[in-house]
Amino acid sequence: MNADALIVDAAPAPSIGRSIAPLLLISFAIAIGFCAMQSFSIMAESAKAELQLSDYALAFVQGFGSAIPMVLFSVPIGILVDRHNRVRLLIALAAIWTLGTFVTAISPNATILFIGRMLTGIGTTGALTAVLSLSADLCLPDQRGRGMLISTLGKTIGMAAGFAVTGALMTMFAAADGPRWFGDISSWRAAQWTLGIASAACILPLFLLREPARHEVEAGPNAPFGVVMGELWTRRRFLIPLFVGQVSVVMADAAAGIWAAPVLERVYQLKPGDFGGWLGAIILFTGLFGAILGGLFADWGQKSGRRGGLLIGAVIAAAIGTPAALFPIMSSVPGFAVLIGVLILAGTITGLITSVALTVMLPNELRGLSIGLFIAIAGLVGFGFAPTLVTVVSSILGGEQHLAPALSIVGVVVSLISTVAFWLAMRNAPLAIADEAHEPI
Repeated sequence: MNADALIVDAAPAPSIGRSIAPLLLISFAIAIGFCAMQSFSIMAESAKAELQLSDYALAFVQGFGSAIPMVLFSVPIGILVDRHNRVRLLIALAAIWTLGTFVTAISPNATILFIGRMLTGIGTTGALTAVLSLSADLCLPDQRGRGMLISTLGKTIGMAAGFAVTGALMTMFAAADGPRWFGDISSWRAAQWTLGIASAACILPLFLLREPARHEVEAGPNAPFGVVMGELWTRRRFLIPLFVGQVSVVMADAAAGIWAAPVLERVYQLKPGDFGGWLGAIILFTGLFGAILGGLFADWGQKSGRRGGLLIGAVIAAAIGTPAALFPIMSSVPGFAVLIGVLILAGTITGLITSVALTVMLPNELRGLSIGLFIAIAGLVGFGFAPTLVTVVSSILGGEQHLAPALSIVGVVVSLISTVAFWLAMRNAPLAIADEAHEPI
């Protein structure tokens, strides 16, 4: 489908009640993608041992395996989202992340493993851009926080399942009397095969989804690229600090997500089966609660009447997340669990509010591109730089045995940066597109 065939509707978007079915369907899809993407975190130590990887190699596979596809593909995918059929694009991206899961399962070395994680990252992060754009056109601007929390819940459930389901699968396949569905292979490979097959089956419901009309359009999906870039440039004083704020949050969350399991194994002497369930539960419940709070704060902030009020919740959440970044150096596992839960809660709130801000304060033809730009920058800095930065700091401190304090230092510093950046974005926020349309000329 080309841009001319897309439906542009000047009328308001439908209410959330009329769109609940497609919102749930795309939420289910993104849950599957993030489960596949997150699953390798709990497998990292097992894969490291089997493939004889160093911490630097593991950071490269997990960090740059996610960062490179974000940097190279997020902007082109964002442009496709703005100008083409998003449902068809979502189906294609789901097929890509499924392929990446199978490639991970058969990886004989670090290079193939890297390719598998990269394919999974391309599919999942690209699909997130399509899902956010679809969500925006499926509900009214003042309901968008609640509408997008449905998609965020899907992402959260998927990430939690990436820990809990994968941990259970690895335990099952590692048992002496466990199933040998895929032959005599390691438990982490068998778990990846299982996730890949489940993902392939879960793509099928997406064929029931129809492309919605686009609302809140200024230049239109056919607008020349120069016009689109000009629209972005006029909003730079808002977009730059907003991006810095959320990218900093992503840095803290990405470093925590990649290194939490190794810290639990090395410092607290736990095995994946010991912590996979409760860590997955923490990610699930704090993510669910964070999505609800983020959606409510975003909608409340819009109704406050204050310019930039939509971002008040992001400023508060980023500030709360700063001390929570100390979770790796807690003296007990319960302390670790409480603080990493608060960190995830804060990150979920800021992520949802940022997504709502991009869809409420930018016209339709800028949303996919701006989300793609954000994902690209977040991928380069958050996933590509943050995990490796932790290893660099640990080396400065004395070696791999200092992983926990290094993770804390990186988390606290970037969380402080995010708090200041969100405050600047709030001060420079433009009017919502729907409000601009009603301003006198």
